[in-house]
Amino acid sequence: MNSAAMFAFLRHRRSALLLLLHLHLLFVTLAAASRSRSQPPDYGEALAKSLLYFEAQRSGHLPHNQRVAWRDHSGLADGLEQGVDLVGGYYDAGDNVKFGLPMAFTVTMLSWGVIEYGRQIAAAGELPHALEAIKWGTDYFIKAHTHPNVLWAQVGDGDTDHYCWQRPEDMTTSRQAYKVDEDNPGSDIAGETAAAMAAASIVFRETNPHYSHLLLHHAQQLFEFGDRRRGKYDASVAAAKGYYPSVSGYGDELLWAALWLYKATDRASYLEYAVDNAASFGGTTWAIAEFSWDIKFAGVQTLASMLLMDDGEKHEPQRRILERYRAKAEHYLCACLNKNNATNVRRTPGGLLYVRKWNNMQYASSAAFLLSVYSDHLQAADQTLGCSNGEQVGPEELLLLAKSQVDYILGDNPRGTSYLVGYGDKYPLRVHHRGASIAPYRKSKGFIGCTQGYDNWFGRRDPNPNVLVGALVGGPDDMDRFRDERKNFMQTEACTYNTATLVGTLARLSSLESGDADDDDEVVDSSNLYSSRASI
Repeated sequence: MNSAAMFAFLRHRRSALLLLLHLHLLFVTLAAASRSRSQPPDYGEALAKSLLYFEAQRSGHLPHNQRVAWRDHSGLADGLEQGVDLVGGYYDAGDNVKFGLPMAFTVTMLSWGVIEYGRQIAAAGELPHALEAIKWGTDYFIKAHTHPNVLWAQVGDGDTDHYCWQRPEDMTTSRQAYKVDEDNPGSDIAGETAAAMAAASIVFRETNPHYSHLLLHHAQQLFEFGDRRRGKYDASVAAAKGYYPSVSGYGDELLWAALWLYKATDRASYLEYAVDNAASFGGTTWAIAEFSWDIKFAGVQTLASMLLMDDGEKHEPQRRILERYRAKAEHYLCACLNKNNATNVRRTPGGLLYVRKWNNMQYASSAAFLLSVYSDHLQAADQTLGCSNGEQVGPEELLLLAKSQVDYILGDNPRGTSYLVGYGDKYPLRVHHRGASIAPYRKSKGFIGCTQGYDNWFGRRDPNPNVLVGALVGGPDDMDRFRDERKNFMQTEACTYNTATLVGTLARLSSLESGDADDDDEVVDSSNLYSSRASI
């Protein structure tokens, strides 16, 4: 064989080998992807990690049992200039401001999760951590409610904070505190904080009755203040307007607070308030397709509906109005199910509920929770859901949709990415979060200034040095696309209220893995998915 022929032979042989190698790698990749998709999510692991996230968001003097070791004490002088102790609470997201409205919603939803699924959380060994997460918030609210008609609504200024990229332990930005009071009302934040404390009072009723009573006392005072001195908090606290404005007004929060107080006290006056103001505050007139820290109507409507499902005879005098609440709750649920004649929630090609491009995961997570809760109460009442397209939907279909949203979050999506940080083999590495993106304070205590943080840490291409375990990031766009970049805050920033609404649903789904079920549970499909009545 001459040299030219030999060269041609070797070239073709090499090409053939390369082709075989590429085919082998493709086969391995597809097989791995198939195995990844077929492997069921570990909801118990995700639940544990979601509760760990709240320890990373703590402000104040950290306790001896703090598990997130890259965090240290911060904000120890909060409120000092105003002569009040405002140390503690939570940072809302990747910044270092304590915004009261989303913080209160976070605690309300954590509490609701424990109320509905406390047994499942306990079975997973996570109840102490859930109670600690709630109490870290309510301890702060007790401090912030310094007078029956005074509530400190915010610590820190978003504008100055966003000019800095600093660990909370290094903060040099303004720690100005802002309040609502008789002359500067804030019915929405007073109502949401009342709801949080009322819901938490139910959580602690058995384990810490004195604390439960204290929370209820504060909740009742705050509700009375918010109702008597009506006004939007962002009109009184201008510093909140550019970050957490109360777009929905205060009607939903007052109805929300009244229903939680009714659940906590069983006092008819609170239920009558929710019935008497149902139309004027929008509870029975607003048909909503989202549930969030600002827009509570779907949550209000779900709570009111559950009163009929759980004890219709007791609530017979209010049935007419409660049925109107239920019609609006079911409009929301049917919108998520894509079974309304008109308004439905969009979905990405991969099946994720999609409301808007900024932090969309909060809407998917909150929808999953309401779908789970409503499913369980429908199941217990042996009822179905009626949608405007004429379909009657069984409780199992609601739970299946909730499961699909959680599974998407945990990695069953076109990218094969878990959007719950620290869960699975692939998750966001460059979360938009000051503390997580800078060397941990306990190992590197040298001061890092505002511009130094931006210059040396924010712009780095490397993964964050600290993993923000349990954080649910903003998530992909409407075509399931996601850019894991620190500067892409619409997709890579995580918020406490994203994860707070996820906790309860993860607990509910964890019972599918353990086989934890009540006597009246029944199998609803071949994947061994159970519809069960939830109880503590």
